[in-house]
Amino acid sequence: MRDDLPKGFRASSAPAAFRKEGRNDLGLIVSDAPCVFSALFTQNRFCAAPVTVCREILASGKTVRAVIANSGQANACTGHEGLENARACQRMIAEAFDILKDEVLPLSTGVIGAQIPMDKYAGALPELKSNLGTRDAEGFTRAFMTTDAFPKFSSKDLPLSVGRVRLTVMAKGAGMICPNMATMLCVALTDAGVDRERWQGMFGRAVEKTFNRVSVDGDTSTNDTILGLANGASGVVLADPADLVLFENALTEILGTVSHMLVMDGEGASKVMHIRVFGACDEKNAERVARSVGHSQLVKTAVYGGDGNWGRIITAVGYSGAEFEPERVTLRLCGIDRFINGQPVNDDMEDELAKRLRARDIDVEIGLGDGEGTYTLLASDLGHEYVSLNADYRS
Repeated sequence: MRDDLPKGFRASSAPAAFRKEGRNDLGLIVSDAPCVFSALFTQNRFCAAPVTVCREILASGKTVRAVIANSGQANACTGHEGLENARACQRMIAEAFDILKDEVLPLSTGVIGAQIPMDKYAGALPELKSNLGTRDAEGFTRAFMTTDAFPKFSSKDLPLSVGRVRLTVMAKGAGMICPNMATMLCVALTDAGVDRERWQGMFGRAVEKTFNRVSVDGDTSTNDTILGLANGASGVVLADPADLVLFENALTEILGTVSHMLVMDGEGASKVMHIRVFGACDEKNAERVARSVGHSQLVKTAVYGGDGNWGRIITAVGYSGAEFEPERVTLRLCGIDRFINGQPVNDDMEDELAKRLRARDIDVEIGLGDGEGTYTLLASDLGHEYVSLNADYRS
């Protein structure tokens, strides 16, 4: 087991057989001390019961002690019973680990519309309790994986002027990825000490630059949640302006690393498009173009097949709803200019482009020639396996 959790955090996992036998599908993080809590949630109006509970705790301004995450059942679109089950999960964890109910943050992922089998939840608690402290970041992450091909987590030690702190981020997600927020659950931990308002601010800015700029399939889930817990166990308090800048940069970097993993593991994906739009009249128009290209199934399938059909990209730019003059648009694909000022260029570079499109990371650079607005987005390609995985999701 790696020692990759920040000071004062312990992890556990246990099998509850919510969907399949023989795997740990219930994961727990407990902090020895109360944590300052920040969070961002799905924009889907059909938000899952755990999202409702976590939102209430965030709004209360209370500190928290634990995160409990299950896979197999999303507890979404489950009505009053589902909400009561989420609260019952809080109570069971609180009683088992001698903390307050409202100090427990529930997370769920899996099939929408099914109630959590509470008898299985209760049955897993003894093992979950006995395993506390025996799991690392990977162990917790594996407990809430669904169609993920690999666990997504990263840790980073950061030296500051008054001491060293650690950041650890654990996430799941491979499909239904399209923020604002994405099917995706994420828990970020730090042993730094930070006040609530400052933590929420830097957390929100970091998420906006990372998790809110990824797309796999254009679907926004009912359960998307990213939680940030800071327990101060390192004894290092973030107060110095220079330290705050360093910490926020490190937080953005580690969230960027894990959000890239989500796109890299898009269901059936083989490539990641790095879409950069520049020269827009403002950032909002640049974002419209980037998301239009990143969400286009025709673009995604062309990239999957290694087909340098740049016309699909230009078409997606055209229907994006962004403001621009078509004759000023430029497109560079994998470092090769293919469209400049309304005209195709470098037609003799098709063979070289085909070679570059075999790479895992694909650069798509789009210039609008109309201002200083920029936006970047990570998007996966779309292949046969995506259909297979999702056609059989409940099987």
